[in-house]
Amino acid sequence: EIERLTLAGHRALALGDAREAVGCFRKALLLSGGTASPRLRRACAFNLGAAYVETGKPEKGLEFLLQSQPLEESGARLGDLYFNIRAAHEGLQDFPKALDYFGKATGHDHMAQAGSQAGTRVQMGCCYLGMREPARAARCFLDAAQTYAAAASPEAAAVALSRASGSMLQSRRFRAAEIVGVLTQCRSLCENIPDPALRGKLYNDIGLGYSQLCIFSLAAESFERALALCSGEPDRRREAALLQNLGAAHNALCSFNTALGWHRRAAALHSTLGNRRAQGQCFGNLAYACSRLRNHEAAAENYLHALQAFRDSGDVQGQWQACEGLGTACFHLGDPQKAIGHYKEAL
Repeated sequence: EIERLTLAGHRALALGDAREAVGCFRKALLLSGGTASPRLRRACAFNLGAAYVETGKPEKGLEFLLQSQPLEESGARLGDLYFNIRAAHEGLQDFPKALDYFGKATGHDHMAQAGSQAGTRVQMGCCYLGMREPARAARCFLDAAQTYAAAASPEAAAVALSRASGSMLQSRRFRAAEIVGVLTQCRSLCENIPDPALRGKLYNDIGLGYSQLCIFSLAAESFERALALCSGEPDRRREAALLQNLGAAHNALCSFNTALGWHRRAAALHSTLGNRRAQGQCFGNLAYACSRLRNHEAAAENYLHALQAFRDSGDVQGQWQACEGLGTACFHLGDPQKAIGHYKEAL
């Protein structure tokens, strides 16, 4: 009966019915308590614990997985145990213990394929991010990217490099040249990725990386590539964000005439999507470009639009920035009293 329940539980897991699997494994564990075999009880506890982890109940799963130790089984079986205990700790956001079991699982899985090893490094990187150690996370992602590249998996390598660059920027322990090198590798791999959605997402991430490094020419180029790949998507939020990013990049490049078009398109699309705060940011960017082109009347008008959008969305910082911009525009338009009023409102 225990064997039948165990087979039924594994079949349910294979079919994606984790709740049914938990029921079968729980009955099997109860029946195993009446046997004289500690090894059988541990095996049943292992199955039930792994099923609980699969259903998103890591705390309950960990309780039964720990009951299944020590398993007098092969190294592969121990590897499975450590993998599930690691998953349970990760689900509980106990990242140090999760990392400890990563090491144990790897030690019992010497024959792991390159893809599996790289996947483990990615998961370790995620744990380090959870522990707020982005420098260690970056090194894990870089190791994974190298392994994926050696295994001829350009998509996975590019994603790992993208995550590595983000972690490197977050840690502030890497030189700009090192991060640029990673972004360059990622951009090179993107050219051979057939999936347009993935390629577009990566180009956007690369553009954000270049923006943080203040390399706005490459940022704008990356955003334009991403924009060309996202047209036709039913969800247009990414398109709106890319238009906004392109406008901001051209502002930073002092290409204000070019920036105007991107700002207007971004503001219009954010309006269609009902995102008032982002629309306010676009109006603010548009107003800044107008002011730099000495069109202070247009600047004042767009700062007013930005102010209303920020009021509608409850963005206090956006409101005082728009008021400050209005003050400057009014001063240039020869109305110092109105300018003072806006500056006071900003304060």
